[in-house]
Amino acid sequence: MHKETSDKKKNNKKTLRRILHYIRPYTALVVLSLLLSALTVGLTLYIPILTGRGVDYIVGEGQVDFAGLMAVITGILLSIAVTAAAQWIMNHINNKITYRIVRDLRVQAFNHLQELPLSYVDRHSSGDLLSRVITDIDQFSDGLLLGFTQLFTGVATIVGTILFMLGINPWITLVVVVLSPMSFLVADFISKKSFTMFKKQSETRGELTGFTNEMLGGIKVVQAFGHQDEANKEFDEINKRLSEYSLKATFFSSITNPATRFMYSAIYAGVAIAGCFSVMGGMLTVGQLSSFLSYTNQYTKPFNDITGVLTEFQNSIASAARVFELIDEPTAPAEPADAVVLTEPEGRILLKDVDFSYTPGVPLIQDLNLSVKPGQRIAIVGPTGCGKTTLINLLMRFYDVQKGSIQVDGHDIRQITRHSLRTSYGMVLQETWLKSASIRDNIAYGRPGASLEEIIEAARKAHAHSFIMRMPEGYDTIITEGGGNLSQGQKQLLCIARIMLCLPPMLILDEATSSIDTMTEIRIQRAFETLMRGRTSFVVAHRLSTIQTADVILVMNKGRIIEQGTHQELLAKQGFYADLYYSQFAADS
Repeated sequence: MHKETSDKKKNNKKTLRRILHYIRPYTALVVLSLLLSALTVGLTLYIPILTGRGVDYIVGEGQVDFAGLMAVITGILLSIAVTAAAQWIMNHINNKITYRIVRDLRVQAFNHLQELPLSYVDRHSSGDLLSRVITDIDQFSDGLLLGFTQLFTGVATIVGTILFMLGINPWITLVVVVLSPMSFLVADFISKKSFTMFKKQSETRGELTGFTNEMLGGIKVVQAFGHQDEANKEFDEINKRLSEYSLKATFFSSITNPATRFMYSAIYAGVAIAGCFSVMGGMLTVGQLSSFLSYTNQYTKPFNDITGVLTEFQNSIASAARVFELIDEPTAPAEPADAVVLTEPEGRILLKDVDFSYTPGVPLIQDLNLSVKPGQRIAIVGPTGCGKTTLINLLMRFYDVQKGSIQVDGHDIRQITRHSLRTSYGMVLQETWLKSASIRDNIAYGRPGASLEEIIEAARKAHAHSFIMRMPEGYDTIITEGGGNLSQGQKQLLCIARIMLCLPPMLILDEATSSIDTMTEIRIQRAFETLMRGRTSFVVAHRLSTIQTADVILVMNKGRIIEQGTHQELLAKQGFYADLYYSQFAADS
């Protein structure tokens, strides 16, 4: 337990240092905020002095110093006006500092996500990543803003009130200072308890976001399988844990204020009693006692604010730590300084002794060898889980091989810039992806500068033009998130049009026509025939009737190429491919 507490303290200190690193670029604004805070506190603490003088000017009936009283009132009004202006400017500066820091952090987190290896994204739910980039950063900003607006002012008020009280009566000030540490002890105990709960709350919130995102994304499947009750039960279980952690976190944070307020009331009572005896003994005037009581109240109030800020700051640190965990994740290996930039690749590809597995100790691809000539059409077939999609991931360098090498035009792809390698491929996957933008922007995703005529021509080749023109705004129709206002076939046609526009030198088609009707598929296959001519192409297909014209058919099973040849050659072998083909033929007939 002691070691765990020690590790938490070390992690908190490390997180605080990281936060200060983000604050450093705004040092000038922070200094200005501190100066305005000091001015605000100074004037606020000067008002009780004026009030005490005003009390002393009213000695008794018929003994009021009106001239002195008017001067005091004028001084109070002027102090209030300057204080209000300084607070407004200070709050504006604090907002600017906070939201700029949050902007910088969120941009860094999002940019870092783009550079993370695909393996990290595969291991974490999208909901958890969304929670870190959006919710946790929002929680962090709330704590940071409170820190700027209340922490600085609170500390300055405490220091200032002690100095002013020392000027009035050092002995009574000593009573205040001696009793104050008891409040810190109470606040420290509560803040430690609340931090643990806030951390668990933040983690469980990410889990709930991920689950909700997952269920909403597959709501049709959930309803089709009648899985609503099970989904509700799982949601309730996670939500129950979140409620428990939130309740405990709120409980510990909520008792901070009453506990410390009780301590401060005791201090205030002690000062009032000591002050009354001092007035009776002639050590203080009534006006000075009035000022002293006012200072005591102002002295204790910042502790309430600070303890509240510290409690919120615990939540903020827990959220910031989760964001920093994301930012600290190692990015994909850096490209060598002399990395090759592919300009006009021929499409000569060589896989030599390639080994790869997603999980250590669980082999997938082993000793894979393949030589592809420029312009060849390579079909990849095999049972589910045999490594077809994994081979595509390796070709695109979404994952790096663990042994052996993959070469393009004689260059190891690890020596080629990722951008030039990936833009040399045109990829159409079975799982379509469209952004929330116009149809025109989605087709031009790979060539943002393409003209409307070029976009329309690409859509015609993909046989998408007719349905696009039936849309409300044609090519300017906005696609909703995830393409919700399009059928699966229409989404796939737009993805094909996107490739038709780019005309890359190499192609990867992974079940590219799986969601398209038979008549449209025949037309698309003809368009692909034209597109693949002269281009090195990899075609992953389950329907073997679509790949009979391939130059080479690779038959994969358990991560290995067990057969390769043309359609007729493989049928003549009467092996694994022949069994697959005839089983499909029998099923189709």
